Amino acid sequence: MDLNVHTSVMEKVTSLAKRRGFIFQGSEIYGGYQGFWDYGPLGVELKNNVKKEWWKTMVYGREDVVGIDAAIIMNPVVWEKSGHLKAFSDPLVECKVCHRRVRADNDEAIKDHENSHPDEKDIWTDAKTFNLMTEVLLGTTEPKEKSYLRGEITQGAFVNFENVINSTRIKVPFGIGQIGKAFRNEITPGNLTFRSREFEQMELEYFVKPDDDASAKTFDEFKEVRINWYKNLGIDPEKLHFHDHEPEKRAHYAKYATDIEYKAPFGWSEMEGIHHRGDFDLKNHGLKYRDEMTNEEYIPWVIETSGGVDRATLFFLIDSYREEGERVFLKLHPSLAPYKAAVFPLLKNKPELVEKARNIYKNLKKEFNVVWDDRGNIGKRYFAQDEIGTPWCVTVDFESLEDDTVTVRDRDTAKQERVDIDRLQSYFSDRLK
Repeated sequence: MDLNVHTSVMEKVTSLAKRRGFIFQGSEIYGGYQGFWDYGPLGVELKNNVKKEWWKTMVYGREDVVGIDAAIIMNPVVWEKSGHLKAFSDPLVECKVCHRRVRADNDEAIKDHENSHPDEKDIWTDAKTFNLMTEVLLGTTEPKEKSYLRGEITQGAFVNFENVINSTRIKVPFGIGQIGKAFRNEITPGNLTFRSREFEQMELEYFVKPDDDASAKTFDEFKEVRINWYKNLGIDPEKLHFHDHEPEKRAHYAKYATDIEYKAPFGWSEMEGIHHRGDFDLKNHGLKYRDEMTNEEYIPWVIETSGGVDRATLFFLIDSYREEGERVFLKLHPSLAPYKAAVFPLLKNKPELVEKARNIYKNLKKEFNVVWDDRGNIGKRYFAQDEIGTPWCVTVDFESLEDDTVTVRDRDTAKQERVDIDRLQSYFSDRLK
């Protein structure tokens, strides 16, 4: 890979993300805190739109899926039964010179660090196991009870398996969808939000009857559902592929597994995992399913789709970044764009234009997240909206005062057309489907 290309793209996206209010370093005024990030006014809109699209497809779009929102902190026994206290770990090596710690399987980080000690040899300790669970102490008196911030959101679906069945009467096959925060004590966070210590996941746990052929078919079906979701939201298909896990590299719970990877500037990188978890989790929690029609009792198998909200948000940003001469724009899918449209008066010192534009802005804002912009000339406003990915700009000019039409400019083509003011809502609604 051309390191200059990697550096250039990531530097530009990182700069844009901060400058335009997408992503800020957490606690930046105090020097930041490695592995933690804050989302600004535009970033929170983009991230929320990613979550909305996932929920719309994976929960609202299916008759066999319900949603939950489980607690971040659970009884510590959950993590004992799930195997996380023993198996949720990474290999760690430490530099004997400066004592920096990195993942033993991160060849790029190891090589980069060795370059900082060119005169030293044999600088690494032997690899040790490093548990990723983040401890938390609860209680008002000493000794406090040790618990954990969840390392994955998955277990919330399993411990609520019986509650969901009893409260909804849903039947196997069915799924439980969930979006929520998770925490991992990562050894080497990096590449902006790609590897963080606090992050958000969007997951579906889909329960099926134990059957090799049927579960394999379901696994393959969800592979296609999930990769097509990214494609339909604008990710370049040439930058997506499946990476099957080799048996010795699978998670402790997986019968088989694959990742959807994105070709980021820093290489092919995991964006979402599709896993066949078998009966590992329900069995460990002592849970079974009884078919009310046949009285058959069994432990369902689980097909899981587990995507990173922060990773998806980052990759949507990277993939949408465009440069055309002096023009920089984010070609975000309209459903993901923070603002769906920007409304301008041609001139801010003409009250009749401002009043008409304000009325349009207020009416559109009832249905869409739109932004008002009257700074500088029209060209500068177009440039600013392009850079944050706003799909359409609406300009009220003197012709608007005569015939109640406005100019609508398309971000991707820069073409303009006249649209009746009373058609604007349907104009945007049709294009957001």
